[in-house]
Amino acid sequence: MQNYATFKDLEDTSVFITGGGSGIGASITEGFLSQGAKVAFVQRSDCDEFLSKVSSQYKYKPLFIKCDITRTDDLKNAIAHASKVNGGINVLINNAANDTRHTLEEMTSAEWDEAININLKPHFFSAQAVAPMMKSQGGGSIINFSSNSYLTGNAGLPAYVTSKAGITGLTRSLARELGPDGIRVNTLIPGWVLTERQLKLWANEKDLAVTMEKQCIKEHLMPNDLIDSALFLASNASRMMTGQALVVDGGVAVTG
Repeated sequence: MQNYATFKDLEDTSVFITGGGSGIGASITEGFLSQGAKVAFVQRSDCDEFLSKVSSQYKYKPLFIKCDITRTDDLKNAIAHASKVNGGINVLINNAANDTRHTLEEMTSAEWDEAININLKPHFFSAQAVAPMMKSQGGGSIINFSSNSYLTGNAGLPAYVTSKAGITGLTRSLARELGPDGIRVNTLIPGWVLTERQLKLWANEKDLAVTMEKQCIKEHLMPNDLIDSALFLASNASRMMTGQALVVDGGVAVTG
């Protein structure tokens, strides 16, 4: 793993990540492990290769809990288990998502519900689960992963784009509600990150060229490009930032 910024206050903190064993999530997990944090993560699929890679490299071995985050009780139980093993959650990262392409014409009611249940609902209920422990500990940081697809209005995945827009609204509301308890809530908005899934399913030469044309920085985003931003939002370096959306997309979407 490359050298990233060091945030000494993250050492020994308890971090919970959804979808932390593959893609962007795996990079974020390893980023926090490199800080000496205690990381627990959930996802539906096994990740033996990733666990084998990182389990002996860092101060703490990650805690993997197999969990379908659309099952709210299972998600809350996973958070409770992680807090028993690693201590009360200091940092929550809602990363897991499913961006399977779909159209307005073809999508069914059940498929719509499934998209929201994966891409938005867990962000709310994981925050609900960690808020009491963060409050009792004097604060914490919640980082909700969104996508610049809603800023640019991408076609071809309307339910996904809708849920990603909803994440920003949820972040702003929770930041206002939880701020008096010292809990910060921010959104991290990546551009098109070339994970293995993206490269396998959708990263064709034409679309890659179109994206590169839109970017100010002429390099494709990789999963590791989100690590420093997540660490920053989790650390005391951003202690007076809340309710904000931090865009990391090479300059495609311009905010402000």
